[in-house]
Amino acid sequence: MTNISEILEQVKNTSAKSVVENAIKLANEKSEYNALLSLTADRALLRAEKVDAGLIGGRLAGVPFVVKDNFLAYGAPTTAASKMLEKFDAPLQATAVEKLEAEGAICIGKANLDSFAHGGSTENSAFSPTKNAVDETRVAGGSSGGSAVVTALDIVPFALGTDTGGSIRQPASFNGVVGVKPTYGTVSRYGVVAMASSTDTIGSLTSNVADAELIMDIISGNDKRDMTTLPDFFKPISEVKPNQKIGLIKDFMAEGVDPEVRQAINNYVEKLRTDGHVVEEVDLPMVEYALAIYYIIVPAEISSNLARYDGIRYGLRADGIKSLVELYGQTRDKGFVTENKRRIMIGSYVLSSGFFDAYYLQAQKARTLLVNEFNNLFDKYDALIGPVAPTTAFKLGENTTDPIKMYLNDIMTVPASLVGLPAISVPAGSSKSGMPIGVQIIGSRKSDAELLALARSVEAR
Repeated sequence: MTNISEILEQVKNTSAKSVVENAIKLANEKSEYNALLSLTADRALLRAEKVDAGLIGGRLAGVPFVVKDNFLAYGAPTTAASKMLEKFDAPLQATAVEKLEAEGAICIGKANLDSFAHGGSTENSAFSPTKNAVDETRVAGGSSGGSAVVTALDIVPFALGTDTGGSIRQPASFNGVVGVKPTYGTVSRYGVVAMASSTDTIGSLTSNVADAELIMDIISGNDKRDMTTLPDFFKPISEVKPNQKIGLIKDFMAEGVDPEVRQAINNYVEKLRTDGHVVEEVDLPMVEYALAIYYIIVPAEISSNLARYDGIRYGLRADGIKSLVELYGQTRDKGFVTENKRRIMIGSYVLSSGFFDAYYLQAQKARTLLVNEFNNLFDKYDALIGPVAPTTAFKLGENTTDPIKMYLNDIMTVPASLVGLPAISVPAGSSKSGMPIGVQIIGSRKSDAELLALARSVEAR
Protein backbone atom coordinates (compact mmCIF):
# COMPACT_ATOMS: atom_id res chain seq x y z
CA MET A 1 0.00 0.00 0.00
CA THR A 2 1.19 3.49 -0.85
CA ASN A 3 1.77 5.79 2.11
CA ILE A 4 1.37 9.55 2.39
CA SER A 5 5.09 10.30 1.93
CA GLU A 6 5.11 8.38 -1.34
CA ILE A 7 2.01 10.24 -2.57
CA LEU A 8 3.63 13.58 -1.72
CA GLU A 9 6.66 12.53 -3.75
CA GLN A 10 4.38 11.65 -6.67
CA VAL A 11 2.75 15.08 -6.45
CA LYS A 12 6.20 16.69 -6.47
CA ASN A 13 7.41 14.65 -9.47
CA THR A 14 4.21 14.86 -11.53
CA SER A 15 1.25 16.96 -10.37
CA ALA A 16 -1.55 16.92 -7.85
CA LYS A 17 -4.04 16.67 -10.69
CA SER A 18 -2.49 13.50 -12.08
CA VAL A 19 -2.38 11.92 -8.61
CA VAL A 20 -6.04 12.74 -7.99
CA GLU A 21 -7.04 11.57 -11.47
CA ASN A 22 -5.31 8.26 -10.79
CA ALA A 23 -7.14 7.85 -7.47
CA ILE A 24 -10.50 8.51 -9.17
CA LYS A 25 -9.57 6.07 -11.95
CA LEU A 26 -8.75 3.36 -9.38
CA ALA A 27 -12.02 4.04 -7.56
CA ASN A 28 -13.96 3.46 -10.77
CA GLU A 29 -11.95 0.36 -11.70
CA LYS A 30 -12.61 -1.19 -8.28
CA SER A 31 -16.26 -0.21 -8.04
CA GLU A 32 -17.31 -3.88 -7.66
CA TYR A 33 -16.22 -3.69 -4.00
CA ASN A 34 -18.94 -1.05 -3.40
CA ALA A 35 -16.60 0.76 -1.04
CA LEU A 36 -17.63 4.21 -2.28
CA LEU A 37 -21.16 5.59 -2.43
CA SER A 38 -20.18 8.67 -4.43
CA LEU A 39 -17.22 10.48 -5.93
CA THR A 40 -16.50 14.18 -5.52
CA ALA A 41 -14.48 14.24 -8.74
CA ASP A 42 -15.28 17.76 -9.99
CA ARG A 43 -14.44 19.45 -6.71
CA ALA A 44 -11.38 17.23 -6.18
CA LEU A 45 -9.89 18.05 -9.58
CA LEU A 46 -10.52 21.76 -9.08
CA ARG A 47 -8.67 21.65 -5.75
CA ALA A 48 -5.83 19.66 -7.35
CA GLU A 49 -5.41 22.36 -10.00
CA LYS A 50 -5.17 24.96 -7.22
CA VAL A 51 -2.47 22.88 -5.50
CA ASP A 52 -0.51 22.75 -8.75
CA ALA A 53 -0.95 26.52 -9.18
CA GLY A 54 0.43 27.13 -5.68
CA LEU A 55 -2.88 28.48 -4.39
CA ILE A 56 -3.31 25.61 -1.89
CA GLY A 57 -0.47 24.24 0.24
CA GLY A 58 0.14 22.38 3.48
CA ARG A 59 1.51 19.12 4.85
CA LEU A 60 -0.92 17.08 2.71
CA ALA A 61 -0.96 19.23 -0.43
CA GLY A 62 -2.31 17.08 -3.26
CA VAL A 63 -2.90 13.94 -1.18
CA PRO A 64 -6.27 12.30 -2.01
CA PHE A 65 -8.42 10.85 0.77
CA VAL A 66 -11.92 9.51 1.39
CA VAL A 67 -14.41 10.25 4.16
CA LYS A 68 -17.02 7.92 5.57
CA ASP A 69 -20.41 9.07 4.30
CA ASN A 70 -21.61 10.21 7.71
CA PHE A 71 -19.19 13.17 7.52
CA LEU A 72 -20.66 16.35 6.09
CA ALA A 73 -18.52 17.22 3.09
CA TYR A 74 -19.00 19.19 -0.10
CA GLY A 75 -19.18 17.71 -3.58
CA ALA A 76 -21.67 14.87 -3.03
CA PRO A 77 -24.70 14.09 -0.83
CA THR A 78 -24.12 13.05 2.79
CA THR A 79 -26.32 9.95 3.03
CA ALA A 80 -25.05 8.06 6.10
CA ALA A 81 -25.85 5.07 3.79
CA SER A 82 -29.53 5.67 4.49
CA LYS A 83 -32.58 6.34 2.31
CA MET A 84 -33.48 8.95 4.90
CA LEU A 85 -30.62 11.21 3.74
CA GLU A 86 -30.19 9.95 0.18
CA LYS A 87 -30.48 13.45 -1.33
CA PHE A 88 -29.12 15.53 1.55
CA ASP A 89 -26.47 18.06 0.45
CA ALA A 90 -24.39 19.26 3.36
CA PRO A 91 -24.60 23.01 4.11
CA LEU A 92 -21.19 22.86 5.82
CA GLN A 93 -18.21 20.55 6.26
CA ALA A 94 -17.16 18.53 9.31
CA THR A 95 -14.36 20.08 11.34
CA ALA A 96 -12.08 17.11 10.64
CA VAL A 97 -12.59 17.51 6.88
CA GLU A 98 -11.97 21.26 7.10
CA LYS A 99 -8.69 20.69 8.97
CA LEU A 100 -7.46 18.19 6.38
CA GLU A 101 -8.38 20.53 3.53
CA ALA A 102 -6.57 23.37 5.29
CA GLU A 103 -3.43 21.21 4.94
CA GLY A 104 -4.06 20.68 1.23
CA ALA A 105 -5.64 17.20 1.31
CA ILE A 106 -8.18 16.45 -1.42
CA CYS A 107 -11.37 14.48 -0.74
CA ILE A 108 -12.26 12.29 -3.74
CA GLY A 109 -15.34 10.51 -2.40
CA LYS A 110 -17.69 9.29 0.32
CA ALA A 111 -17.28 5.76 1.70
CA ASN A 112 -19.99 3.18 2.31
CA LEU A 113 -21.04 2.25 5.86
CA ASP A 114 -23.77 0.53 7.81
CA SER A 115 -26.81 2.81 7.72
CA PHE A 116 -26.31 5.54 10.35
CA ALA A 117 -23.23 3.48 11.40
CA HIS A 118 -25.47 0.79 12.93
CA GLY A 119 -23.63 -2.46 12.34
CA GLY A 120 -20.36 -4.36 12.19
CA SER A 121 -20.18 -5.57 8.61
CA THR A 122 -21.42 -2.76 6.27
CA GLU A 123 -24.21 -5.16 5.32
CA ASN A 124 -26.75 -2.76 6.84
CA SER A 125 -26.05 -0.12 4.18
CA ALA A 126 -29.20 0.91 2.32
CA PHE A 127 -27.06 0.83 -0.84
CA SER A 128 -25.68 -2.75 -0.70
CA PRO A 129 -22.73 -4.09 1.33
CA THR A 130 -19.04 -3.43 0.81
CA LYS A 131 -16.88 -6.46 -0.02
CA ASN A 132 -13.69 -7.33 1.84
CA ALA A 133 -10.51 -6.07 0.16
CA VAL A 134 -8.80 -9.49 0.41
CA ASP A 135 -11.74 -11.84 -0.24
CA GLU A 136 -14.84 -10.51 -1.99
CA THR A 137 -16.99 -13.28 -0.48
CA ARG A 138 -16.38 -11.88 3.01
CA VAL A 139 -17.53 -8.78 4.86
CA ALA A 140 -15.53 -5.58 5.00
CA GLY A 141 -16.35 -5.13 8.68
CA GLY A 142 -18.17 -2.12 9.94
CA SER A 143 -19.41 0.33 10.25
CA SER A 144 -16.39 2.03 8.61
CA GLY A 145 -16.03 -0.83 6.13
CA GLY A 146 -15.88 1.38 3.05
CA SER A 147 -13.11 3.54 4.55
CA ALA A 148 -11.05 0.45 5.40
CA VAL A 149 -11.47 -1.08 1.96
CA VAL A 150 -10.51 2.03 -0.06
CA THR A 151 -7.33 2.22 2.03
CA ALA A 152 -6.55 -1.50 1.71
CA LEU A 153 -7.18 -1.41 -2.06
CA ASP A 154 -4.66 1.46 -2.33
CA ILE A 155 -7.21 3.83 -3.87
CA VAL A 156 -6.18 6.46 -1.32
CA PRO A 157 -3.46 6.44 1.36
CA PHE A 158 -5.90 7.22 4.16
CA ALA A 159 -9.58 7.59 4.98
CA LEU A 160 -11.60 9.01 7.85
CA GLY A 161 -14.02 6.88 9.85
CA THR A 162 -16.03 6.93 13.04
CA ASP A 163 -15.70 4.49 15.93
CA THR A 164 -18.56 4.13 18.40
CA GLY A 165 -17.94 0.57 19.56
CA GLY A 166 -15.22 -0.70 17.24
CA SER A 167 -16.29 0.68 13.88
CA ILE A 168 -12.75 1.70 12.86
CA ARG A 169 -10.74 -1.00 14.60
CA GLN A 170 -12.72 -4.04 13.45
CA PRO A 171 -12.78 -3.23 9.69
CA ALA A 172 -9.11 -2.25 9.96
CA SER A 173 -8.40 -5.71 11.34
CA PHE A 174 -10.55 -7.44 8.69
CA ASN A 175 -8.76 -5.64 5.81
CA GLY A 176 -5.19 -5.45 7.06
CA VAL A 177 -4.79 -1.71 7.67
CA VAL A 178 -4.12 0.51 10.68
CA GLY A 179 -7.20 1.86 12.46
CA VAL A 180 -7.10 4.48 15.23
CA LYS A 181 -9.81 5.28 17.77
CA PRO A 182 -8.53 8.23 19.81
CA THR A 183 -9.38 9.22 23.36
CA TYR A 184 -13.00 10.40 23.47
CA GLY A 185 -13.04 14.12 22.73
CA THR A 186 -9.66 14.28 20.96
CA VAL A 187 -11.22 15.03 17.56
CA SER A 188 -14.29 17.22 17.03
CA ARG A 189 -17.53 15.46 16.09
CA TYR A 190 -18.97 18.67 14.64
CA GLY A 191 -20.40 17.97 11.20
CA VAL A 192 -20.64 14.20 11.68
CA VAL A 193 -24.01 12.44 11.77
CA ALA A 194 -24.50 11.40 15.39
CA MET A 195 -24.90 7.78 16.47
CA ALA A 196 -24.23 7.56 20.21
CA SER A 197 -22.94 10.84 21.56
CA SER A 198 -21.11 9.49 24.62
CA THR A 199 -18.95 7.04 22.63
CA ASP A 200 -18.70 8.49 19.08
CA THR A 201 -15.10 9.21 18.11
CA ILE A 202 -13.43 10.34 14.87
CA GLY A 203 -10.34 8.52 13.65
CA SER A 204 -8.38 7.35 10.64
CA LEU A 205 -7.58 4.27 8.59
CA THR A 206 -4.09 4.27 7.09
CA SER A 207 -1.49 1.94 5.60
CA ASN A 208 1.00 2.53 8.40
CA VAL A 209 1.27 4.00 11.90
CA ALA A 210 3.34 7.04 10.90
CA ASP A 211 0.54 8.21 8.61
CA ALA A 212 -1.96 7.70 11.43
CA GLU A 213 0.17 9.94 13.66
CA LEU A 214 0.25 12.66 11.01
CA ILE A 215 -3.51 12.57 10.46
CA MET A 216 -4.17 12.64 14.21
CA ASP A 217 -1.83 15.62 14.60
CA ILE A 218 -3.86 17.49 11.97
CA ILE A 219 -7.44 16.66 12.97
CA SER A 220 -7.14 16.68 16.78
CA GLY A 221 -7.74 19.69 19.00
CA ASN A 222 -10.43 21.70 20.71
CA ASP A 223 -13.43 22.93 18.72
CA LYS A 224 -15.75 25.54 20.23
CA ARG A 225 -18.59 24.03 18.15
CA ASP A 226 -18.22 20.68 19.95
CA MET A 227 -18.33 21.06 23.72
CA THR A 228 -17.05 17.49 24.24
CA THR A 229 -13.66 18.20 22.63
CA LEU A 230 -10.59 18.29 24.85
CA PRO A 231 -7.84 20.92 24.80
CA ASP A 232 -5.22 20.01 22.20
CA PHE A 233 -2.92 17.47 23.87
CA PHE A 234 -1.82 15.23 20.99
CA LYS A 235 1.82 15.62 19.94
CA PRO A 236 3.56 12.78 18.06
CA ILE A 237 6.44 11.14 19.93
CA SER A 238 9.58 10.21 18.00
CA GLU A 239 10.99 7.67 20.47
CA VAL A 240 9.01 4.93 22.17
CA LYS A 241 9.18 4.68 25.95
CA PRO A 242 11.51 1.76 26.78
CA ASN A 243 10.73 -1.23 29.00
CA GLN A 244 6.99 -0.70 29.13
CA LYS A 245 4.76 -2.93 31.20
CA ILE A 246 1.91 -4.26 29.06
CA GLY A 247 -1.11 -6.32 30.11
CA LEU A 248 -2.39 -9.11 27.88
CA ILE A 249 -6.13 -9.24 28.53
CA LYS A 250 -6.74 -12.86 29.48
CA ASP A 251 -10.50 -12.52 29.02
CA PHE A 252 -9.91 -11.73 25.31
CA MET A 253 -7.82 -14.86 24.74
CA ALA A 254 -10.27 -17.37 26.18
CA GLU A 255 -12.31 -20.13 24.54
CA GLY A 256 -14.25 -18.93 21.51
CA VAL A 257 -11.34 -17.01 19.99
CA ASP A 258 -10.11 -18.51 16.72
CA PRO A 259 -6.78 -20.35 17.37
CA GLU A 260 -5.15 -18.50 14.46
CA VAL A 261 -6.18 -15.16 15.95
CA ARG A 262 -4.81 -16.20 19.34
CA GLN A 263 -1.52 -17.29 17.77
CA ALA A 264 -1.15 -14.00 15.87
CA ILE A 265 -1.58 -12.06 19.12
CA ASN A 266 0.96 -14.26 20.90
CA ASN A 267 3.44 -13.68 18.06
CA TYR A 268 2.98 -9.92 18.40
CA VAL A 269 3.48 -10.20 22.16
CA GLU A 270 6.81 -11.96 21.54
CA LYS A 271 7.93 -9.01 19.41
CA LEU A 272 7.13 -6.69 22.30
CA ARG A 273 9.12 -8.87 24.68
CA THR A 274 12.04 -8.97 22.24
CA ASP A 275 12.01 -5.16 22.30
CA GLY A 276 12.43 -5.23 26.07
CA HIS A 277 8.85 -4.72 27.17
CA VAL A 278 7.28 -6.82 29.92
CA VAL A 279 4.01 -8.49 28.96
CA GLU A 280 1.86 -10.16 31.62
CA GLU A 281 -1.63 -11.64 31.61
CA VAL A 282 -4.24 -9.48 33.35
CA ASP A 283 -7.85 -10.02 34.38
CA LEU A 284 -10.63 -7.64 33.37
CA PRO A 285 -13.76 -9.34 34.75
CA MET A 286 -16.19 -6.54 33.87
CA VAL A 287 -15.65 -7.09 30.14
CA GLU A 288 -18.08 -9.99 30.51
CA TYR A 289 -20.80 -7.35 30.90
CA ALA A 290 -19.44 -4.75 28.47
CA LEU A 291 -21.54 -5.88 25.53
CA ALA A 292 -24.72 -5.82 27.63
CA ILE A 293 -23.85 -2.35 28.92
CA TYR A 294 -23.14 -1.12 25.41
CA TYR A 295 -26.36 -2.46 23.89
CA ILE A 296 -28.44 -0.68 26.52
CA ILE A 297 -26.67 2.70 26.59
CA VAL A 298 -25.94 3.05 22.87
CA PRO A 299 -29.47 2.24 21.60
CA ALA A 300 -30.83 4.70 24.16
CA GLU A 301 -28.65 7.45 22.67
CA ILE A 302 -29.49 6.30 19.14
CA SER A 303 -33.20 6.52 19.90
CA SER A 304 -32.72 10.11 21.01
CA ASN A 305 -30.41 11.14 18.13
CA LEU A 306 -32.64 9.65 15.42
CA ALA A 307 -35.77 11.39 16.69
CA ARG A 308 -34.87 14.39 14.49
CA TYR A 309 -35.61 12.39 11.31
CA ASP A 310 -39.35 12.94 11.21
CA GLY A 311 -40.10 13.98 7.62
CA ILE A 312 -40.62 17.60 8.63
CA ARG A 313 -37.29 19.38 8.91
CA TYR A 314 -35.02 17.73 6.34
CA GLY A 315 -34.33 14.41 4.66
CA LEU A 316 -36.89 11.95 3.32
CA ARG A 317 -40.59 12.84 3.48
CA ALA A 318 -43.23 10.22 2.70
CA ASP A 319 -45.83 11.17 0.06
CA GLY A 320 -49.62 10.98 0.11
CA ILE A 321 -49.95 11.36 3.87
CA LYS A 322 -53.23 12.33 5.56
CA SER A 323 -52.09 13.04 9.13
CA LEU A 324 -49.02 14.11 11.08
CA VAL A 325 -48.82 10.76 12.89
CA GLU A 326 -48.94 8.93 9.57
CA LEU A 327 -46.25 11.25 8.16
CA TYR A 328 -43.91 10.41 11.03
CA GLY A 329 -44.60 6.69 10.81
CA GLN A 330 -44.37 6.30 7.04
CA THR A 331 -41.27 8.47 6.72
CA ARG A 332 -39.39 6.58 9.42
CA ASP A 333 -40.55 3.21 8.11
CA LYS A 334 -39.27 3.97 4.60
CA GLY A 335 -36.14 5.83 5.64
CA PHE A 336 -34.70 3.44 8.23
CA VAL A 337 -33.32 -0.06 7.63
CA THR A 338 -34.21 -2.95 9.94
CA GLU A 339 -31.20 -2.47 12.20
CA ASN A 340 -32.00 1.23 12.68
CA LYS A 341 -35.52 0.29 13.76
CA ARG A 342 -34.26 -2.45 16.08
CA ARG A 343 -31.95 -0.05 17.91
CA ILE A 344 -34.61 2.65 18.13
CA MET A 345 -37.02 0.14 19.68
CA ILE A 346 -34.44 -1.12 22.19
CA GLY A 347 -33.45 2.43 23.10
CA SER A 348 -37.02 3.64 23.51
CA TYR A 349 -37.77 0.64 25.71
CA VAL A 350 -34.85 1.11 28.12
CA LEU A 351 -35.62 4.84 28.42
CA SER A 352 -39.34 4.36 29.00
CA SER A 353 -41.10 4.92 32.30
CA GLY A 354 -40.78 1.85 34.48
CA PHE A 355 -37.68 0.51 32.72
CA PHE A 356 -35.26 3.46 32.95
CA ASP A 357 -34.15 2.54 36.48
CA ALA A 358 -34.10 -1.19 35.80
CA TYR A 359 -31.99 -1.05 32.61
CA TYR A 360 -30.48 2.29 31.63
CA LEU A 361 -29.52 3.47 35.10
CA GLN A 362 -28.08 0.07 36.03
CA ALA A 363 -26.07 -0.01 32.80
CA GLN A 364 -24.56 3.38 33.60
CA LYS A 365 -23.58 2.15 37.07
CA ALA A 366 -21.99 -0.94 35.55
CA ARG A 367 -20.17 1.33 33.09
CA THR A 368 -18.60 3.13 36.05
CA LEU A 369 -17.37 -0.21 37.41
CA LEU A 370 -15.76 -0.92 34.03
CA VAL A 371 -14.09 2.51 34.12
CA ASN A 372 -12.71 1.73 37.59
CA GLU A 373 -11.32 -1.64 36.44
CA PHE A 374 -9.46 -0.03 33.56
CA ASN A 375 -8.16 2.75 35.83
CA ASN A 376 -6.82 0.18 38.29
CA LEU A 377 -5.01 -1.66 35.51
CA PHE A 378 -3.48 1.53 34.16
CA ASP A 379 -2.06 2.25 37.61
CA LYS A 380 0.19 -0.78 36.95
CA TYR A 381 0.46 -1.05 33.17
CA ASP A 382 1.39 1.31 30.34
CA ALA A 383 -0.92 -0.38 27.82
CA LEU A 384 -3.21 -3.36 27.34
CA ILE A 385 -3.24 -5.75 24.41
CA GLY A 386 -5.50 -8.36 22.87
CA PRO A 387 -7.36 -9.29 19.65
CA VAL A 388 -9.61 -6.85 17.82
CA ALA A 389 -12.21 -9.53 17.05
CA PRO A 390 -12.62 -13.23 17.88
CA THR A 391 -12.29 -14.24 14.21
CA THR A 392 -11.14 -13.01 10.84
CA ALA A 393 -13.72 -11.52 8.46
CA PHE A 394 -16.79 -13.74 8.18
CA LYS A 395 -18.72 -14.58 5.05
CA LEU A 396 -21.23 -12.13 3.59
CA GLY A 397 -24.70 -13.10 4.80
CA GLU A 398 -23.38 -15.40 7.53
CA ASN A 399 -24.70 -13.36 10.47
CA THR A 400 -27.40 -11.19 8.90
CA THR A 401 -30.31 -13.19 10.32
CA ASP A 402 -28.84 -13.40 13.83
CA PRO A 403 -28.35 -9.93 15.39
CA ILE A 404 -26.97 -11.40 18.63
CA LYS A 405 -24.24 -13.25 16.74
CA MET A 406 -23.47 -10.03 14.85
CA TYR A 407 -23.27 -8.03 18.09
CA LEU A 408 -20.82 -10.56 19.57
CA ASN A 409 -18.23 -9.46 17.02
CA ASP A 410 -17.94 -6.22 19.03
CA ILE A 411 -17.11 -7.99 22.28
CA MET A 412 -13.44 -6.96 22.30
CA THR A 413 -13.82 -3.40 21.02
CA VAL A 414 -16.75 -1.97 23.02
CA PRO A 415 -14.95 -1.88 26.41
CA ALA A 416 -12.48 0.83 25.31
CA SER A 417 -15.34 2.78 23.73
CA LEU A 418 -17.46 2.74 26.87
CA VAL A 419 -14.55 4.07 28.89
CA GLY A 420 -13.41 6.61 26.29
CA LEU A 421 -9.91 5.15 25.94
CA PRO A 422 -7.61 5.38 22.92
CA ALA A 423 -7.18 2.11 21.03
CA ILE A 424 -5.44 1.10 17.83
CA SER A 425 -5.76 -1.89 15.52
CA VAL A 426 -2.57 -2.82 13.70
CA PRO A 427 -1.90 -5.77 11.36
CA ALA A 428 -0.53 -8.78 13.24
CA GLY A 429 -0.36 -11.36 10.47
CA SER A 430 -2.89 -13.44 8.59
CA SER A 431 -4.69 -16.77 8.76
CA LYS A 432 -3.73 -19.80 6.65
CA SER A 433 -6.42 -18.70 4.19
CA GLY A 434 -4.75 -15.30 3.86
CA MET A 435 -7.28 -13.26 5.84
CA PRO A 436 -5.79 -10.36 7.84
CA ILE A 437 -5.64 -10.46 11.64
CA GLY A 438 -5.32 -7.32 13.72
CA VAL A 439 -4.01 -6.79 17.23
CA GLN A 440 -5.61 -4.20 19.49
CA ILE A 441 -3.55 -2.02 21.80
CA ILE A 442 -5.42 0.07 24.39
CA GLY A 443 -4.00 2.98 26.36
CA SER A 444 -5.06 5.18 29.24
CA ARG A 445 -6.89 8.44 28.51
CA LYS A 446 -4.76 10.94 26.56
CA SER A 447 -1.97 8.41 26.00
CA ASP A 448 -2.68 8.40 22.26
CA ALA A 449 0.79 9.54 21.22
CA GLU A 450 2.52 6.94 23.40
CA LEU A 451 0.21 4.24 22.06
CA LEU A 452 0.97 5.10 18.44
CA ALA A 453 4.70 5.30 19.13
CA LEU A 454 4.63 1.81 20.63
CA ALA A 455 2.77 0.42 17.61
CA ARG A 456 5.16 2.17 15.22
CA SER A 457 8.20 0.68 16.99
CA VAL A 458 6.90 -2.86 16.43
CA GLU A 459 5.82 -2.11 12.86
CA ALA A 460 9.36 -1.00 12.03
CA ARG A 461 10.85 -4.43 12.94
